[in-house]
Amino acid sequence: MIGLGAIAGIALVELGMVLTPGPNMIYLVSRSIAQGRRAGLVSLAGVGLGFLVYLFAVSAGIATVFALVPEIYLTIKLAGAGYLLWLAWKAVRPGGRSAFAPQELEKDGTRKLFLMGFLTCLLNPKVAILYISLLPQFVDPERGHVGLQGLLLGLTQIAVGLAGNAFFIVTAGSVAGFFGRHPLWQRLHRYVMGTALAGFAIRMATERSGAAVALR
Repeated sequence: MIGLGAIAGIALVELGMVLTPGPNMIYLVSRSIAQGRRAGLVSLAGVGLGFLVYLFAVSAGIATVFALVPEIYLTIKLAGAGYLLWLAWKAVRPGGRSAFAPQELEKDGTRKLFLMGFLTCLLNPKVAILYISLLPQFVDPERGHVGLQGLLLGLTQIAVGLAGNAFFIVTAGSVAGFFGRHPLWQRLHRYVMGTALAGFAIRMATERSGAAVALR
């Protein structure tokens, strides 16, 4: 039904996106540092629900809509790229902060943590682009039911994404402590993060991989 190459491909794509700091990681790490691992994991559960919403939306044919009306797809893609560039500027600007820099945050209850994780994922342009543009490219119509292939690929992406973010949640406190003792490394991390975000945004804006691939 689905090739191991496709599964490995989407897993590597998701791993690369997890390692590239974005809204999900920034929120999860900052919440974990400020409120503890439990808060980070509750927020991660909300992120997981956001992944599922995107997956089922794509399975329901939203990618086809973007293929039929490419202007909508282009608008979302450029808006997502602009958002990532804004995040990159926040990271490298004078006085910017690393995602792992300790900060004072008001403590949120379990319900709000879950909801904020869900909304952060739902409004994350990286996740939107992944499901709308990248995931369909690993679907091979010759291997059978396209919808089922997309579902399996999406579940693979979710598993990798949750595992990667859980790792950052568990280690956030230790990394924050290290950066607190070594401000030079914290500054280096900010510039690496900003450069990665800017590179991803430029590639996203200039890539010609359209949503039409979902119609194959």
